[in-house]
Amino acid sequence: MPKTVDYYFSSNSPWTYLGHQRLVDIAKRHGAHVNVKPIDLGRIFPVSGGLPLAKRAPQRQAYRLTELKRWRAFLGLPLTLQPRFFPVASDPAALLIIAADRKELNALALAGAIMRAVWAEERDIADAETLKAIAREQGRDAEALAAAAADPATKAAYDAYTAEALERGVFGVPTYATGDELFWGQDRLDFLDRALTA
Repeated sequence: MPKTVDYYFSSNSPWTYLGHQRLVDIAKRHGAHVNVKPIDLGRIFPVSGGLPLAKRAPQRQAYRLTELKRWRAFLGLPLTLQPRFFPVASDPAALLIIAADRKELNALALAGAIMRAVWAEERDIADAETLKAIAREQGRDAEALAAAAADPATKAAYDAYTAEALERGVFGVPTYATGDELFWGQDRLDFLDRALTA
């Protein structure tokens, strides 16, 4: 059986950004296929006990910044701790990524570029023209991809991925799943690596 990883994520998550390329590298090393599944955290948090960043206790908000600094330094990745366009709605980006996936246009690469746009380039991924620009930078037909993102079938897939995530017990992003095992957080990628080795 080919190895697969279900990748539940949100493009506006710094933790997803920090783990993204490592996931790509791990999957490549194991010959695993990554099922790209953006999800709506606005529907996940209310049923899983999660809170949007602005509603978290000050101590948690402060420690989040500490951890982001640590991981940024450890991984050597560019990351703006408080980017200009954050918080930012992730639905438009999710739909574009799903549209790319449905067209078999390397949705993983597009997702990585969109995350970089938020966390390293301080671009507004809720803006349609910004998303088109990112798509063009990835060598895609931006207008065709935007039209596919507006297709009701793309929104239906987004809803289905979110419902699937809830059913599987996903409560935060990124979550990686292989077989029956869930791995929450980019700091669990070593465990995913081991699971794919087994």
